[in-house]
Formats: sequence, C-alpha cells, structure tokens
Amino acid sequence: MANDKIFISGITGFVGVNLRSYLDGEKIVGVSRMASPEKNIITYQHLTKNYLDEAIAFIHLAGKAHDLKKTTKNKEYFDINTNLTIELFNQFLESDCKVFIFMSTVKAVADKVTGVLTEEAIPNPITIYGKSKLKAEEYIRSHKIPETKRVYILRPCMIHGPNNKGNLNLLYKIINSKIPFPLGRFNNKRSFLSIDNLCFIIKKLISKQPSSGVYNLADNETLSINELVTLIGETMNKPAKIFNVPKNIIKLLAKIGDNIPIYLNQERLEKLTETYCVSNIKIKNAIDAELPLTAFEGLKRTINSFK
Repeated sequence: MANDKIFISGITGFVGVNLRSYLDGEKIVGVSRMASPEKNIITYQHLTKNYLDEAIAFIHLAGKAHDLKKTTKNKEYFDINTNLTIELFNQFLESDCKVFIFMSTVKAVADKVTGVLTEEAIPNPITIYGKSKLKAEEYIRSHKIPETKRVYILRPCMIHGPNNKGNLNLLYKIINSKIPFPLGRFNNKRSFLSIDNLCFIIKKLISKQPSSGVYNLADNETLSINELVTLIGETMNKPAKIFNVPKNIIKLLAKIGDNIPIYLNQERLEKLTETYCVSNIKIKNAIDAELPLTAFEGLKRTINSFK
C-alpha cells in the first residue's frame, strides 16, 4: 500500500483552502466536521488507522482561534485545540503515516515579546487560546517519536494572504477612505507570515523530512505599523496620511471604542502597535531553503486582493 496521501484537518479554513491549492496534484484528503465526498473530505469519526496507513503526512490545522468577541467558553478551546490534537496524534502514532504537522501558534509561548522570539523561549501563555495550544504541544513532546516518523510543531505569527480578513483589511479600508492614520507616534516592529511562505515551508517539511521539533514561522523582515500603512498606500496608489496624534488621546479614544462601534478599541490598538518579532532561522536551516517571498511582497499580494 503506497503512503502517498496527505491528510489535512481544518481543510475548509483559510490556511486549509490555500494549502490544498498550493499542493495541487497531491493526493489530498480533507478531514472536517462535515463530510463532502465531491471534495474528498471525510469526518473525524470516519478517520481510521486504515485511512492513515495510506498517508505520508497528516497536517493538523483545525483549531479554535482567539475569540475577539470573548463569547467562547474555556472548555471549547481545550476540547478543540488540546483534546482533538491528542486524539489525532495518537492515531498518527498507531498508523504507518510518516509525518505529523501540528499548527500551533507563537501565542502558545508569549503574548508579549521583548527582543526576538526564538524556540528557546520558555512558554508562558496568558490567554486560554495560547494555553490550550501549549497543552497540545506538551502532550506531543512528551512522546518518544519512532525513528521512522517525523513530528513538527509549527508556531506561526500573524498569517495573512489574499482575501484574508482582519486588521490588514481594516487598515486598507481606512486608507482607501482617505481617513488620516493617527498612530504616527507609535514606534513598533512586528513579524508577519504570508500564506505563500507558510505553504512553501509545509511542502518542504513533507519532502525533506528534517529532524522533528518545534519551529517558529515568520517572514524574514519586520515592519512597523507606520511602514505597513505606507506600504498599503503605495500599493493602492493612494499615499497614506499619517498624523502624530498624542498617545494619551489615542488611548482615550480606544477606551471609548470599547463601548462605541468605532474603528479603534483597546484590543485593536494593542494588536496594531505591539512589538512582536519572531525568528525564522531554525526553520530555514531545517528545510535548507530561503523563503520565496519577502514580507513586503507577501503583504502587497494580500493588499491587492482587497481592491
């Protein structure tokens, strides 16, 4: 029996859809809550050892993302991010499948970063989202991996790509509406990860199968919020107007935004202005390759998709 299939959980999500397209030509089997025979998607209940024996890799993308509206119960995070991962990892160990890739997050390590985040950092997550991902990581790392298998725990920073919604889309709308951007006095640096670079890394891990381990994922370059806004304006051919509004006024507006539906609230301000730099040296050494896109090229692709 040939081990040539690639199983992807969470295949209907943003990363899953893009990864399936990127791996075009590969024998992809999706795993989701709802079956779809025409798209070759099976349910978790139907995933058996016999299925996984036919696979070269299982890519576990499914998870409960950070809930900005704070309506998700803690148990749901652990049910999905921890317990489902444990169940699928155990099935992998019992099967003939060669590679298991778990999509964790940098938030399983730190919600705030001083300097540059590396894989040597001692995890200390604050959010339930990060804690639930870390629990899954700890279970995986507590097992001795057979010599014939490879297990990769991936910790991506903020993933973006064409048509992906979020703060990039918000910034695009602000600049497109010619509203002056008021955060000029905030000086930060943060890492991004384009969906193209993420898919490239996953494909390389499957083909090259370097040593098992934990790997941070990020583009090479970091950008400040003002560099990002300038890049968006240049990509749109609409030069961005950046105003240096005093920080205390911005923070007051953010507090007001917690109760009134305006562009800015405290959580969004934190996301936009935080410094969060992530090292990608270890993963590039592991796959022995440079990433295909710079951070600027990847961001331009995302921005152009909003037009």
